[in-house]
Amino acid sequence: MLKGLFSFRDRYRILHQTWFAFFLTFVCWFNFAPFATTIGKELHLAPEQIKTLGICNLALTIPARLIIGMLLDRFGPRITYSILLMFAAVPCLATALSQDFHQLVISRLLMGIVGSGFVVGIRMVAEWFPPKEMGSAQGIYGGWGNFGAFGAEFALPMIAVGTSFLAGGASNWRLAIAFTGIVAAIYGVIYYNSVQDTPAGKVYKKPKKNGALEVTSIKSFWAMIISNFGLIFALGLLAWRLEQKNIHFLNLTQMYLVWFLLAGLFAYQTYKAYQVNKELLIGKKTYPALQRYQFSQVALLEFTYVTNFGSELAAVSMLPAFFEKTFALEHVVAGMIAATYPFLNLISRPSGGLISDKFGSRKWTMTIISAGIGVGYLMAHFISSSWPIPLAIAVTMFAAYFAQAGCGATYGIVPLIKKETTGQIAGNVGAYGNFGGVVYLTIFSLTDASTLFTTMGIAALICAFMCGFFLKEPQNSFAGAYESNSSETIAPPPQILVEE
Repeated sequence: MLKGLFSFRDRYRILHQTWFAFFLTFVCWFNFAPFATTIGKELHLAPEQIKTLGICNLALTIPARLIIGMLLDRFGPRITYSILLMFAAVPCLATALSQDFHQLVISRLLMGIVGSGFVVGIRMVAEWFPPKEMGSAQGIYGGWGNFGAFGAEFALPMIAVGTSFLAGGASNWRLAIAFTGIVAAIYGVIYYNSVQDTPAGKVYKKPKKNGALEVTSIKSFWAMIISNFGLIFALGLLAWRLEQKNIHFLNLTQMYLVWFLLAGLFAYQTYKAYQVNKELLIGKKTYPALQRYQFSQVALLEFTYVTNFGSELAAVSMLPAFFEKTFALEHVVAGMIAATYPFLNLISRPSGGLISDKFGSRKWTMTIISAGIGVGYLMAHFISSSWPIPLAIAVTMFAAYFAQAGCGATYGIVPLIKKETTGQIAGNVGAYGNFGGVVYLTIFSLTDASTLFTTMGIAALICAFMCGFFLKEPQNSFAGAYESNSSETIAPPPQILVEE
Protein backbone atom coordinates (compact mmCIF):
# COMPACT_ATOMS: atom_id res chain seq x y z
CA MET A 1 0.00 0.00 0.00
CA LEU A 2 2.72 2.47 0.98
CA LYS A 3 4.22 2.25 -2.53
CA GLY A 4 1.10 3.72 -4.11
CA LEU A 5 0.30 6.17 -1.35
CA PHE A 6 1.61 9.23 -3.21
CA SER A 7 0.24 8.32 -6.62
CA PHE A 8 -3.01 10.30 -6.19
CA ARG A 9 -4.80 7.83 -8.46
CA ASP A 10 -7.84 5.59 -7.99
CA ARG A 11 -8.37 4.60 -4.33
CA TYR A 12 -5.38 6.67 -3.19
CA ARG A 13 -6.96 9.80 -4.63
CA ILE A 14 -10.11 9.07 -2.63
CA LEU A 15 -8.01 8.49 0.49
CA HIS A 16 -6.19 11.81 0.08
CA GLN A 17 -9.33 13.81 -0.64
CA THR A 18 -11.09 12.22 2.33
CA TRP A 19 -8.34 12.72 4.90
CA PHE A 20 -8.13 16.35 3.82
CA ALA A 21 -11.88 16.71 4.41
CA PHE A 22 -11.32 15.31 7.90
CA PHE A 23 -8.34 17.64 8.34
CA LEU A 24 -10.51 20.68 7.67
CA THR A 25 -13.24 19.55 10.09
CA PHE A 26 -10.58 19.24 12.80
CA VAL A 27 -9.11 22.65 12.04
CA CYS A 28 -12.61 24.06 12.56
CA TRP A 29 -13.33 21.93 15.60
CA PHE A 30 -10.16 22.98 17.41
CA ASN A 31 -10.00 26.59 16.27
CA PHE A 32 -11.00 27.83 19.76
CA ALA A 33 -8.23 26.21 21.86
CA PRO A 34 -5.32 28.36 20.56
CA PHE A 35 -7.22 31.55 21.45
CA ALA A 36 -8.82 30.42 24.72
CA THR A 37 -6.87 32.79 26.98
CA THR A 38 -7.04 35.67 24.48
CA ILE A 39 -10.82 35.32 24.09
CA GLY A 40 -11.17 34.97 27.85
CA LYS A 41 -9.39 38.27 28.45
CA GLU A 42 -11.22 40.14 25.68
CA LEU A 43 -14.70 38.94 26.71
CA HIS A 44 -13.94 38.94 30.47
CA LEU A 45 -14.54 35.21 30.99
CA ALA A 46 -13.78 33.37 34.24
CA PRO A 47 -11.33 30.44 34.07
CA GLU A 48 -14.22 28.04 34.79
CA GLN A 49 -16.12 29.44 31.82
CA ILE A 50 -13.17 28.89 29.49
CA LYS A 51 -12.86 25.27 30.64
CA THR A 52 -16.60 24.80 30.17
CA LEU A 53 -16.39 26.03 26.58
CA GLY A 54 -13.88 23.25 25.94
CA ILE A 55 -16.46 20.73 27.15
CA CYS A 56 -19.21 22.34 25.03
CA ASN A 57 -16.97 21.94 22.00
CA LEU A 58 -17.22 18.16 22.43
CA ALA A 59 -20.78 17.69 23.70
CA LEU A 60 -23.01 17.59 20.60
CA THR A 61 -20.47 15.48 18.77
CA ILE A 62 -21.76 12.59 20.91
CA PRO A 63 -25.30 12.46 19.44
CA ALA A 64 -24.08 13.89 16.12
CA ARG A 65 -21.76 10.93 15.49
CA LEU A 66 -24.66 8.54 16.01
CA ILE A 67 -26.96 10.49 13.70
CA ILE A 68 -24.24 11.02 11.09
CA GLY A 69 -23.50 7.28 11.21
CA MET A 70 -27.12 6.46 10.32
CA LEU A 71 -27.26 9.11 7.58
CA LEU A 72 -23.95 7.85 6.24
CA ASP A 73 -25.11 4.25 5.93
CA ARG A 74 -28.25 5.44 4.15
CA PHE A 75 -27.01 8.22 1.85
CA GLY A 76 -23.30 7.46 1.45
CA PRO A 77 -20.14 9.35 2.46
CA ARG A 78 -19.98 11.66 -0.55
CA ILE A 79 -23.21 13.52 0.21
CA THR A 80 -22.84 13.32 3.99
CA TYR A 81 -19.29 14.70 4.13
CA SER A 82 -20.00 17.46 1.63
CA ILE A 83 -22.98 18.79 3.59
CA LEU A 84 -21.08 18.61 6.88
CA LEU A 85 -18.15 20.59 5.46
CA MET A 86 -20.46 23.29 4.17
CA PHE A 87 -22.27 23.43 7.52
CA ALA A 88 -18.93 24.10 9.26
CA ALA A 89 -19.10 27.74 8.13
CA VAL A 90 -22.10 28.34 10.42
CA PRO A 91 -20.50 27.69 13.85
CA CYS A 92 -17.17 29.18 12.72
CA LEU A 93 -18.80 32.47 11.80
CA ALA A 94 -20.96 32.32 14.94
CA THR A 95 -17.85 31.94 17.10
CA ALA A 96 -16.07 34.76 15.26
CA LEU A 97 -19.02 37.10 15.85
CA SER A 98 -19.64 36.13 19.50
CA GLN A 99 -19.69 38.94 22.06
CA ASP A 100 -20.27 37.07 25.34
CA PHE A 101 -20.13 33.69 27.06
CA HIS A 102 -23.68 32.64 26.15
CA GLN A 103 -23.07 33.22 22.43
CA LEU A 104 -19.83 31.27 22.64
CA VAL A 105 -21.57 28.32 24.32
CA ILE A 106 -24.12 28.11 21.52
CA SER A 107 -21.52 28.42 18.77
CA ARG A 108 -19.23 25.79 20.34
CA LEU A 109 -22.13 23.39 20.87
CA LEU A 110 -22.90 23.70 17.15
CA MET A 111 -19.21 23.24 16.38
CA GLY A 112 -19.42 19.82 18.03
CA ILE A 113 -21.53 18.65 15.07
CA VAL A 114 -18.60 19.35 12.76
CA GLY A 115 -16.46 17.07 14.91
CA SER A 116 -18.58 14.11 13.80
CA GLY A 117 -17.03 14.19 10.33
CA PHE A 118 -14.50 11.53 11.26
CA VAL A 119 -17.15 8.79 11.07
CA VAL A 120 -17.91 9.54 7.42
CA GLY A 121 -14.40 8.89 6.19
CA ILE A 122 -14.22 5.56 8.03
CA ARG A 123 -16.93 4.18 5.75
CA MET A 124 -15.47 5.81 2.64
CA VAL A 125 -12.02 4.32 3.24
CA ALA A 126 -13.54 0.92 4.11
CA GLU A 127 -15.26 0.88 0.71
CA TRP A 128 -12.04 1.50 -1.19
CA PHE A 129 -9.43 -0.62 0.63
CA PRO A 130 -9.28 -4.41 1.26
CA PRO A 131 -9.17 -5.91 4.78
CA LYS A 132 -5.42 -6.60 4.81
CA GLU A 133 -4.75 -2.85 4.31
CA MET A 134 -7.58 -1.61 6.53
CA GLY A 135 -5.42 -0.64 9.49
CA SER A 136 -2.92 1.29 7.38
CA ALA A 137 -5.58 3.06 5.29
CA GLN A 138 -7.70 3.98 8.31
CA GLY A 139 -4.59 5.06 10.20
CA ILE A 140 -3.51 7.38 7.40
CA TYR A 141 -7.02 8.78 7.08
CA GLY A 142 -7.35 9.32 10.82
CA GLY A 143 -3.79 10.43 11.49
CA TRP A 144 -3.40 12.90 8.67
CA GLY A 145 -6.92 14.20 9.30
CA ASN A 146 -6.24 14.56 13.02
CA PHE A 147 -3.25 16.65 12.00
CA GLY A 148 -5.87 19.38 11.62
CA ALA A 149 -5.68 19.87 15.39
CA PHE A 150 -2.01 20.75 14.94
CA GLY A 151 -2.91 23.01 12.02
CA ALA A 152 -5.32 24.89 14.27
CA GLU A 153 -2.95 25.24 17.23
CA PHE A 154 0.14 26.10 15.17
CA ALA A 155 -1.10 28.08 12.17
CA LEU A 156 -4.14 29.96 13.45
CA PRO A 157 -2.23 32.04 16.04
CA MET A 158 0.16 33.13 13.29
CA ILE A 159 -2.77 34.10 11.05
CA ALA A 160 -4.30 36.04 13.94
CA VAL A 161 -1.06 37.89 14.70
CA GLY A 162 -0.31 38.45 11.01
CA THR A 163 -3.66 40.15 10.49
CA SER A 164 -3.63 42.10 13.76
CA PHE A 165 -3.41 45.38 11.82
CA LEU A 166 -7.06 44.74 10.87
CA ALA A 167 -8.03 44.60 14.55
CA GLY A 168 -6.29 47.72 15.80
CA GLY A 169 -3.09 45.89 16.68
CA ALA A 170 -4.75 43.13 18.72
CA SER A 171 -4.55 39.44 17.86
CA ASN A 172 -7.22 38.98 15.18
CA TRP A 173 -8.70 35.71 16.43
CA ARG A 174 -12.08 36.49 14.89
CA LEU A 175 -10.75 36.56 11.33
CA ALA A 176 -8.68 33.38 11.87
CA ILE A 177 -11.69 31.42 13.13
CA ALA A 178 -14.02 32.69 10.41
CA PHE A 179 -11.42 31.82 7.76
CA THR A 180 -11.44 28.14 8.75
CA GLY A 181 -15.20 27.84 8.18
CA ILE A 182 -15.10 29.54 4.80
CA VAL A 183 -12.33 27.22 3.56
CA ALA A 184 -14.21 24.13 4.80
CA ALA A 185 -17.40 25.19 3.00
CA ILE A 186 -15.57 25.73 -0.28
CA TYR A 187 -13.92 22.32 -0.01
CA GLY A 188 -17.33 20.74 0.68
CA VAL A 189 -18.41 21.78 -2.82
CA ILE A 190 -15.16 20.46 -4.30
CA TYR A 191 -15.50 17.13 -2.46
CA TYR A 192 -19.07 16.60 -3.68
CA ASN A 193 -18.00 17.08 -7.29
CA SER A 194 -14.86 14.93 -7.26
CA VAL A 195 -15.41 11.69 -5.30
CA GLN A 196 -17.67 8.63 -5.48
CA ASP A 197 -18.85 6.30 -2.73
CA THR A 198 -17.44 3.03 -4.12
CA PRO A 199 -15.09 1.76 -6.84
CA ALA A 200 -16.68 1.09 -10.23
CA GLY A 201 -18.79 -2.05 -10.18
CA LYS A 202 -19.02 -2.27 -6.41
CA VAL A 203 -22.43 -1.91 -4.75
CA TYR A 204 -22.76 0.37 -1.72
CA LYS A 205 -24.33 -1.85 0.96
CA LYS A 206 -27.03 -0.24 3.07
CA PRO A 207 -28.59 -1.61 6.27
CA LYS A 208 -32.01 -3.19 5.75
CA LYS A 209 -33.43 -1.19 8.66
CA ASN A 210 -32.77 2.40 9.70
CA GLY A 211 -33.16 4.28 12.96
CA ALA A 212 -30.96 2.15 15.20
CA LEU A 213 -28.22 -0.45 15.04
CA GLU A 214 -29.30 -3.97 14.12
CA VAL A 215 -27.84 -6.57 16.51
CA THR A 216 -27.80 -10.33 16.24
CA SER A 217 -28.63 -11.57 19.75
CA ILE A 218 -30.78 -10.56 22.70
CA LYS A 219 -27.70 -10.20 24.88
CA SER A 220 -26.24 -7.76 22.38
CA PHE A 221 -29.49 -5.77 22.36
CA TRP A 222 -29.27 -5.07 26.09
CA ALA A 223 -25.58 -4.30 25.81
CA MET A 224 -26.42 -1.73 23.13
CA ILE A 225 -29.06 -0.13 25.39
CA ILE A 226 -26.50 0.23 28.18
CA SER A 227 -24.05 1.72 25.69
CA ASN A 228 -26.65 4.28 24.59
CA PHE A 229 -27.27 5.26 28.22
CA GLY A 230 -23.57 6.03 28.69
CA LEU A 231 -23.73 8.63 25.94
CA ILE A 232 -26.87 10.21 27.42
CA PHE A 233 -25.08 10.32 30.78
CA ALA A 234 -22.24 12.37 29.26
CA LEU A 235 -24.72 14.97 27.99
CA GLY A 236 -26.39 15.06 31.40
CA LEU A 237 -22.98 15.65 32.97
CA LEU A 238 -22.45 18.63 30.67
CA ALA A 239 -25.84 20.07 31.66
CA TRP A 240 -24.85 19.72 35.31
CA ARG A 241 -21.56 21.53 34.62
CA LEU A 242 -23.37 24.39 32.88
CA GLU A 243 -25.47 24.94 36.02
CA GLN A 244 -22.55 25.14 38.45
CA LYS A 245 -21.32 28.31 40.14
CA ASN A 246 -19.23 30.68 38.04
CA ILE A 247 -20.88 29.25 34.92
CA HIS A 248 -24.63 29.90 35.27
CA PHE A 249 -25.46 29.18 31.65
CA LEU A 250 -28.39 27.12 32.95
CA ASN A 251 -30.37 27.61 36.15
CA LEU A 252 -31.48 24.64 38.26
CA THR A 253 -34.90 24.39 36.60
CA GLN A 254 -33.37 24.47 33.13
CA MET A 255 -30.88 21.76 34.11
CA TYR A 256 -33.72 19.50 35.27
CA LEU A 257 -35.55 20.24 32.00
CA VAL A 258 -32.50 19.21 30.02
CA TRP A 259 -32.27 16.00 32.05
CA PHE A 260 -35.96 15.32 31.35
CA LEU A 261 -35.40 15.83 27.61
CA LEU A 262 -32.36 13.55 27.70
CA ALA A 263 -34.45 10.88 29.43
CA GLY A 264 -36.99 11.28 26.63
CA LEU A 265 -34.23 10.94 24.06
CA PHE A 266 -33.01 7.75 25.72
CA ALA A 267 -36.56 6.35 25.73
CA TYR A 268 -36.90 7.20 22.03
CA GLN A 269 -33.55 5.56 21.23
CA THR A 270 -34.64 2.45 23.10
CA TYR A 271 -37.96 2.37 21.24
CA LYS A 272 -36.24 2.70 17.85
CA ALA A 273 -33.78 -0.02 18.81
CA TYR A 274 -36.73 -2.25 19.74
CA GLN A 275 -38.43 -1.54 16.41
CA VAL A 276 -35.33 -2.42 14.40
CA ASN A 277 -34.67 -5.58 16.43
CA LYS A 278 -38.27 -6.60 17.23
CA GLU A 279 -38.26 -9.86 15.26
CA LEU A 280 -35.11 -10.97 17.06
CA LEU A 281 -36.46 -10.07 20.49
CA ILE A 282 -39.78 -11.90 20.07
CA GLY A 283 -38.07 -14.97 18.64
CA LYS A 284 -39.25 -14.71 15.04
CA LYS A 285 -35.76 -14.24 13.63
CA THR A 286 -32.38 -15.85 14.11
CA TYR A 287 -29.18 -14.99 12.30
CA PRO A 288 -26.93 -17.44 10.45
CA ALA A 289 -23.49 -17.81 12.00
CA LEU A 290 -21.77 -15.77 9.28
CA GLN A 291 -24.09 -12.79 9.88
CA ARG A 292 -23.63 -12.62 13.66
CA TYR A 293 -21.39 -10.26 15.55
CA GLN A 294 -20.84 -9.57 19.23
CA PHE A 295 -21.84 -6.16 20.54
CA SER A 296 -19.55 -6.82 23.50
CA GLN A 297 -16.69 -6.34 21.06
CA VAL A 298 -18.16 -3.00 19.96
CA ALA A 299 -18.36 -2.03 23.64
CA LEU A 300 -14.69 -2.90 24.15
CA LEU A 301 -13.74 -0.76 21.16
CA GLU A 302 -15.83 2.05 22.66
CA PHE A 303 -13.73 1.75 25.82
CA THR A 304 -10.46 1.78 23.86
CA TYR A 305 -11.62 4.94 22.11
CA VAL A 306 -12.44 6.58 25.44
CA THR A 307 -8.86 5.98 26.56
CA ASN A 308 -7.11 6.95 23.33
CA PHE A 309 -9.17 9.51 21.42
CA GLY A 310 -11.02 10.74 24.49
CA SER A 311 -7.72 11.48 26.19
CA GLU A 312 -6.41 13.12 23.01
CA LEU A 313 -9.42 15.45 22.91
CA ALA A 314 -8.86 16.42 26.52
CA ALA A 315 -5.12 16.91 26.07
CA VAL A 316 -5.42 19.00 22.90
CA SER A 317 -8.06 21.18 24.58
CA MET A 318 -6.08 21.87 27.76
CA LEU A 319 -2.39 21.69 26.81
CA PRO A 320 -2.04 25.26 25.43
CA ALA A 321 -3.28 26.77 28.69
CA PHE A 322 -1.37 24.13 30.71
CA PHE A 323 1.99 25.04 29.15
CA GLU A 324 1.19 28.75 29.32
CA LYS A 325 0.46 28.67 33.05
CA THR A 326 2.98 26.00 34.11
CA PHE A 327 5.97 27.60 32.40
CA ALA A 328 4.76 31.28 32.27
CA LEU A 329 4.87 31.41 28.45
CA GLU A 330 3.24 33.74 25.95
CA HIS A 331 0.03 32.17 24.62
CA VAL A 332 1.36 31.99 21.04
CA VAL A 333 4.50 30.16 22.19
CA ALA A 334 2.51 27.88 24.49
CA GLY A 335 0.11 27.06 21.66
CA MET A 336 2.97 26.11 19.36
CA ILE A 337 4.57 23.90 22.02
CA ALA A 338 1.24 22.22 22.79
CA ALA A 339 0.82 21.64 19.07
CA THR A 340 3.56 19.00 19.29
CA TYR A 341 0.88 16.68 20.70
CA PRO A 342 -1.44 16.73 17.66
CA PHE A 343 1.57 17.14 15.32
CA LEU A 344 2.56 13.56 16.04
CA ASN A 345 -0.70 12.38 14.46
CA LEU A 346 1.07 12.65 11.12
CA ILE A 347 2.94 9.42 11.86
CA SER A 348 1.56 7.93 15.09
CA ARG A 349 -1.99 7.08 14.05
CA PRO A 350 -0.92 5.60 10.68
CA SER A 351 1.74 3.59 12.49
CA GLY A 352 -0.90 2.20 14.86
CA GLY A 353 -2.89 0.99 11.89
CA LEU A 354 0.20 -0.31 10.12
CA ILE A 355 1.32 -2.24 13.21
CA SER A 356 -2.19 -3.69 13.44
CA ASP A 357 -1.86 -4.88 9.82
CA LYS A 358 1.68 -6.23 10.09
CA PHE A 359 1.81 -7.60 13.64
CA GLY A 360 -0.65 -10.34 12.75
CA SER A 361 -2.85 -9.78 15.79
CA ARG A 362 -5.15 -6.79 16.07
CA LYS A 363 -6.09 -7.83 19.61
CA TRP A 364 -2.56 -7.77 21.04
CA THR A 365 -1.69 -4.62 19.14
CA MET A 366 -4.60 -2.93 20.90
CA THR A 367 -3.60 -4.35 24.28
CA ILE A 368 0.06 -3.26 24.12
CA ILE A 369 -0.75 0.21 22.84
CA SER A 370 -3.37 0.75 25.58
CA ALA A 371 -0.74 -0.11 28.19
CA GLY A 372 1.60 2.45 26.58
CA ILE A 373 -1.09 5.12 26.89
CA GLY A 374 -1.39 4.42 30.60
CA VAL A 375 2.36 4.67 31.19
CA GLY A 376 2.59 7.90 29.17
CA TYR A 377 -0.09 9.77 31.09
CA LEU A 378 1.14 8.58 34.46
CA MET A 379 4.54 10.05 33.55
CA ALA A 380 2.86 13.33 32.54
CA HIS A 381 1.32 13.50 36.02
CA PHE A 382 4.71 14.62 37.37
CA ILE A 383 5.29 17.57 34.98
CA SER A 384 5.84 20.82 36.91
CA SER A 385 7.44 24.25 36.48
CA SER A 386 10.76 22.85 37.73
CA TRP A 387 11.02 20.57 34.68
CA PRO A 388 13.04 21.59 31.62
CA ILE A 389 10.53 22.42 28.89
CA PRO A 390 12.12 19.94 26.40
CA LEU A 391 11.59 17.12 28.89
CA ALA A 392 7.94 18.11 29.40
CA ILE A 393 7.48 18.12 25.62
CA ALA A 394 9.13 14.68 25.35
CA VAL A 395 6.78 13.17 27.93
CA THR A 396 3.68 14.61 26.25
CA MET A 397 4.96 13.33 22.90
CA PHE A 398 5.39 9.85 24.42
CA ALA A 399 1.79 9.88 25.67
CA ALA A 400 0.62 11.36 22.38
CA TYR A 401 2.23 8.61 20.31
CA PHE A 402 0.47 5.77 22.11
CA ALA A 403 -2.88 7.58 22.36
CA GLN A 404 -2.90 8.33 18.65
CA ALA A 405 -1.56 4.92 17.62
CA GLY A 406 -4.40 3.46 19.69
CA CYS A 407 -6.90 5.39 17.58
CA GLY A 408 -5.42 3.84 14.44
CA ALA A 409 -5.48 0.35 15.96
CA THR A 410 -9.11 0.77 17.09
CA TYR A 411 -10.28 1.70 13.61
CA GLY A 412 -8.21 -1.10 12.13
CA ILE A 413 -10.89 -3.32 13.74
CA VAL A 414 -14.12 -1.26 13.54
CA PRO A 415 -14.78 -1.65 9.77
CA LEU A 416 -14.27 -5.41 10.05
CA ILE A 417 -17.26 -6.05 12.33
CA LYS A 418 -20.25 -5.75 9.97
CA LYS A 419 -19.80 -3.99 6.64
CA GLU A 420 -23.28 -2.63 5.96
CA THR A 421 -23.52 -1.02 9.41
CA THR A 422 -19.96 0.32 9.50
CA GLY A 423 -21.25 3.89 9.75
CA GLN A 424 -23.39 3.19 12.80
CA ILE A 425 -20.73 1.11 14.55
CA ALA A 426 -18.08 3.72 13.77
CA GLY A 427 -20.49 6.37 15.06
CA ASN A 428 -21.00 4.51 18.34
CA VAL A 429 -17.29 3.98 18.87
CA GLY A 430 -16.47 7.52 17.82
CA ALA A 431 -19.14 8.97 20.11
CA TYR A 432 -17.46 7.26 23.04
CA GLY A 433 -14.26 9.11 22.18
CA ASN A 434 -16.21 12.29 22.80
CA PHE A 435 -17.76 10.74 25.90
CA GLY A 436 -14.21 10.32 27.19
CA GLY A 437 -13.34 13.88 26.24
CA VAL A 438 -16.37 15.30 28.08
CA VAL A 439 -15.72 13.22 31.21
CA TYR A 440 -12.00 13.97 31.25
CA LEU A 441 -12.48 17.70 30.71
CA THR A 442 -15.17 17.78 33.39
CA ILE A 443 -12.66 16.21 35.79
CA PHE A 444 -10.09 18.79 34.67
CA SER A 445 -12.54 21.66 35.23
CA LEU A 446 -13.11 20.49 38.79
CA THR A 447 -9.51 19.57 39.69
CA ASP A 448 -6.19 20.18 37.94
CA ALA A 449 -3.94 18.86 35.17
CA SER A 450 -2.13 16.42 37.46
CA THR A 451 -5.38 14.71 38.43
CA LEU A 452 -6.48 14.61 34.79
CA PHE A 453 -3.26 12.88 33.66
CA THR A 454 -3.54 10.35 36.50
CA THR A 455 -7.17 9.56 35.65
CA MET A 456 -6.40 9.07 31.96
CA GLY A 457 -3.42 6.86 32.76
CA ILE A 458 -5.31 4.55 35.12
CA ALA A 459 -8.25 4.25 32.69
CA ALA A 460 -5.86 3.20 29.90
CA LEU A 461 -4.23 0.50 32.04
CA ILE A 462 -7.66 -0.91 32.90
CA CYS A 463 -8.48 -0.88 29.18
CA ALA A 464 -5.27 -2.81 28.41
CA PHE A 465 -6.32 -5.48 30.92
CA MET A 466 -9.81 -5.71 29.36
CA CYS A 467 -8.41 -6.03 25.84
CA GLY A 468 -5.94 -8.70 26.86
CA PHE A 469 -8.62 -10.90 28.40
CA PHE A 470 -11.82 -10.13 26.48
CA LEU A 471 -11.11 -8.63 23.04
CA LYS A 472 -11.46 -11.24 20.28
CA GLU A 473 -9.40 -11.43 17.11
CA PRO A 474 -11.50 -10.63 14.00
CA GLN A 475 -11.80 -13.54 11.58
CA ASN A 476 -10.45 -13.04 8.03
CA SER A 477 -9.19 -9.59 8.98
CA PHE A 478 -6.09 -9.93 6.80
CA ALA A 479 -7.84 -10.97 3.59
CA GLY A 480 -6.23 -9.62 0.45
CA ALA A 481 -9.31 -8.79 -1.63
CA TYR A 482 -12.51 -6.78 -1.51
CA GLU A 483 -15.80 -8.49 -0.79
CA SER A 484 -17.32 -9.67 -4.04
CA ASN A 485 -20.66 -8.36 -5.18
CA SER A 486 -21.30 -11.37 -7.33
CA SER A 487 -22.35 -14.85 -6.35
CA GLU A 488 -18.68 -15.86 -6.18
CA THR A 489 -16.96 -14.66 -3.06
CA ILE A 490 -13.38 -13.54 -3.52
CA ALA A 491 -12.72 -13.64 0.21
CA PRO A 492 -14.98 -14.41 3.18
CA PRO A 493 -16.29 -11.21 4.77
CA PRO A 494 -14.27 -10.37 7.89
CA GLN A 495 -16.14 -10.22 11.17
CA ILE A 496 -15.76 -10.56 14.89
CA LEU A 497 -16.07 -14.13 16.10
CA VAL A 498 -19.75 -15.15 16.26
CA GLU A 499 -21.67 -15.38 19.47
CA GLU A 500 -22.27 -18.66 21.21
